[in-house]
Amino acid sequence: MHNSHDPYVRVRGAREHNLRGVDVDIPRDALVVFTGVSGSGKSSLAFGTIYAEAQRRYFESVAPYARRLIHQVGAPKVGEITGLPPAVSLEQRRSSPTSRSSVGTVTTLSNSLRMLFSRAGDYPDGAPRLDSDAFSANTAAGACPRCHGLGRVHSTTEELLVPDSSLSIREGAIAAWPGAWQGKNLRDVLDALGYDVDRPWRELERKDRDWILFTDEQPVVTVHPVREAGRIQRPYQGTYTGARRHVLHTFADSRSATLRARAERFLTSEPCPSCGGSRLRPAALAVTFAGRTIAELAELPLTALAGVLEEAAGGETARVLTADLLARIATVADLGLGYLSLDRATPTLSSGELQRLRLATHLRSGLFGVVYVLDEPSAGLHPADTEALLVVLDRLKAGGNSVFVVEHHLGVVRHADWLVDVGPLAGEHGGRVLHSGPPDQLAQVAESATRRFLLDAGPPAARTPRAPSGHLALGPLTRHNLRGLTTRLPLSVLTAVTGVSGSGKSTLVGSVTAELPGVQRLVTVDQKPIGRTPRSNLATYTGLFDVVRKIFAASGEARERGYRAGRFSFNVVGGRCETCQGEGFISVELLFLPSTYAPCPDCGGARYNEETLQVRHEGLNIAEVLDLTVETAADFFTDVPAAARSLRSLLDVGLGYLRLGQPATELSGGEAQRIKLATELQRLRRGHTLYVLDEPTTGLHPADVEVLMRQLHGLVDAGHTVVVVEHDMDVVAGADWVIDLGPGGGNEGGRIVAAGPPAEVARTQGSRTAPYLARALRGDGG
Repeated sequence: MHNSHDPYVRVRGAREHNLRGVDVDIPRDALVVFTGVSGSGKSSLAFGTIYAEAQRRYFESVAPYARRLIHQVGAPKVGEITGLPPAVSLEQRRSSPTSRSSVGTVTTLSNSLRMLFSRAGDYPDGAPRLDSDAFSANTAAGACPRCHGLGRVHSTTEELLVPDSSLSIREGAIAAWPGAWQGKNLRDVLDALGYDVDRPWRELERKDRDWILFTDEQPVVTVHPVREAGRIQRPYQGTYTGARRHVLHTFADSRSATLRARAERFLTSEPCPSCGGSRLRPAALAVTFAGRTIAELAELPLTALAGVLEEAAGGETARVLTADLLARIATVADLGLGYLSLDRATPTLSSGELQRLRLATHLRSGLFGVVYVLDEPSAGLHPADTEALLVVLDRLKAGGNSVFVVEHHLGVVRHADWLVDVGPLAGEHGGRVLHSGPPDQLAQVAESATRRFLLDAGPPAARTPRAPSGHLALGPLTRHNLRGLTTRLPLSVLTAVTGVSGSGKSTLVGSVTAELPGVQRLVTVDQKPIGRTPRSNLATYTGLFDVVRKIFAASGEARERGYRAGRFSFNVVGGRCETCQGEGFISVELLFLPSTYAPCPDCGGARYNEETLQVRHEGLNIAEVLDLTVETAADFFTDVPAAARSLRSLLDVGLGYLRLGQPATELSGGEAQRIKLATELQRLRRGHTLYVLDEPTTGLHPADVEVLMRQLHGLVDAGHTVVVVEHDMDVVAGADWVIDLGPGGGNEGGRIVAAGPPAEVARTQGSRTAPYLARALRGDGG
């Protein structure tokens, strides 16, 4: 039993995921970094065990009725944890795709700015005071009635709706109409209304053409369909909808991304003429502060907004509110995000930017005695921004908190007070704590994969950059903060695009499209999830599952029973267990406690019914095959070329520890990106391919980065072109060509500061990247 002044969080018997009964002591009031290769179990220890147990204890203190209103995590598999304070988690999360969520709403800075305008704004003579809600485009009180607070209006033209006026309506002149029965119905309704559907469109009278396309009327008429042989066609009541109305309705209300994208082809988008794109009502836009409207202040970079507020004059109310705003903005700027504006939509932010914004909110909260558990806060950060992050983490610690960080960035690891190294390898070859102590003592741990990079790293091997086979012209590009930028992308080499957050890197590589002259085949590999439900998994995404099902269907037992490949899918009625519908588990409602998931009582978690599981291949049934790791499966399917090729490509990108049936929802962004790359690598490539990867090393341990870069260099050696947006200076040092954007972020970026081989860029004056790249080339860490 430890006394109440024990300065350690003591974990005993942690068995979450691949942890093997881990016992570890971690100091409080310190910056503790958890390291290890991808899949080693470090997140299972930091998030799945320590944070989950803190959450569970907090929920036990909440009234049972209130517990039902909060999303709860289940109890972790751990024997005991002592000395654990309340915990706050800041995980990497992609933002929700809503255009109404912005930097201002995430940081709550918008609330403070609206309060400033409500209480201390300059109102026109005789105008009534407005509530703060009246300055929000997300409320009925503030939103512009014309565009409903979106800032843009959509319209269409005859040329867009009818691209070929020589066609008749029956021949499909109105391209915006839906296909199949819906389109035929609209055509028959028009015919019944007395319009000539067989004359070429351009020969119809102008008033008829305008009514057909733009009317808001919806007349109902009896339709007598043209009789077809063998079919009984009864009259019915048909409703007409104008082409414009149909397109706008589909674009606004359809849940199908495909239908919305089709509708968008027939629309033009422009700033709302009523509010000029500001999204607000005229009454709100009539109020100013420091001579500007709230919309004008919201579109300024935060550093510029701070400058305006500092110079603003006003009474006591204005002074108190601006002081609060300036303090909040300073926290965001300290994290290197001063280039963002309050009206910047969150879907346009990287996950690293979003996590730092949430971190800034916590810094202002002034909590004391809390454990902050952070998931790779340096992800997506330029080395210059990482230094600013370390200052912030030190401030959290100085405020009397414990900071537990899952991290791969060696600069953050070296800065730690305490290091917990998990491994030695991934999956079933990991799950042990190899070292828990000061970082320099890792030197004594021979089996640590982290040790070599942290303590033994020397200068990289000298290499001569490859010569390009040609160049791809880009630009002039004017988008976001790029203003008429032009550059040339070398072909048949590895190019790294660098620069601080917000400098325009993703915008630049996003302009590379398959339509550009010189691009034969384009492959873009991002970090979006490979699926949003547990039914999507590693095997289904890579196409491996199709091969496996065919193998089982070809077995003697399956042929005897008449089983086809579909029988071996857990998504299809027939072969799956119907009790759990192929999920493998059932949800058990516990009323005041979090719902718990129990293995299905009929299939025991296997997902298939008993008859399907009786079919075996080489001694294993389909459920047992899905439970194999990629590494084990590669040996198991060594005689099946289609499966072996798929598994080999997954091994080549360092994913041997994942199970074939691992649900997509359990995969990190980095793992999803490598699965996409592996899926691409297994294809038999013909001709030159241009690969574009956005921060492929995010979430990767340096040992995994080596494996990944070996694959990318292999692609270049095979004659392809690889372009990576990258912050890892060791990766940049190994590139053939570097394009450095900047010098700063937002309005201070968008220009090419340097372009050339790494050694040349490292000598460039005025580049924020150059000093860090020079250190990587020398091999003195960072």
